[in-house]
Amino acid sequence: MYLLTVPLIVCGIWLITRADSSETDRIMGWIGTCFFSLAIPISIYHLFDKRPQVIINEIGIFDRTTHNEFINWEIINDAYPINIHGQHFICLSVPEDFKPSKKKSSLYKGFAKLNEMVGAQELNIQLGHLDINTIILTEFIIAMTHADKNKKKKLIKNVLNHHS
Repeated sequence: MYLLTVPLIVCGIWLITRADSSETDRIMGWIGTCFFSLAIPISIYHLFDKRPQVIINEIGIFDRTTHNEFINWEIINDAYPINIHGQHFICLSVPEDFKPSKKKSSLYKGFAKLNEMVGAQELNIQLGHLDINTIILTEFIIAMTHADKNKKKKLIKNVLNHHS
C-alpha cells in the first residue's frame, strides 16, 4: 500500500506547486495529498503488526481480516478454494442464520452479493500473506467440520507435526 500511495502523493504535490495551476488544481492537489498521506501510517502499522492473521484451534477458525470472532467448525457446511485475479482464498459456506450480513447494513449486504457473484462466500479466508498449500488447508478445514472433539485434537496435532 505504501508503494502505491507515494506516486499519488507526488502527483498531489505537483498539482499544488505547478506554476500554471488553477485554484481547482491546487484544491484537488491538497485533497489528494492529504487523503493519500493517511495511507502511510496505516501501511507502517500493518508492516509491523505481528499478530497472527489466521488462528485454527479445536473451536474453529479465526481470520482477523474476515470476521471478528471464531467461526465454529460446527457451522461450516463446506469449504472450497478460489482464485480471484491471482489471490487465493478459501470460501467458507455457512447457514444463512450465521452469515455476517444478516446483522449488517444494506450496503454490506450488497458487497456480500458481489462476493457471491464471483463465486465466493461472505466468509473467505485470504491466503495471500500465508505460506500454505490452499488445497491441503481446504481439506483440513473440511475434515475439521466433520470430526468429533477427539479427532479434532488428532488432526491439529498431525498438521503441526507435518509443518514444524
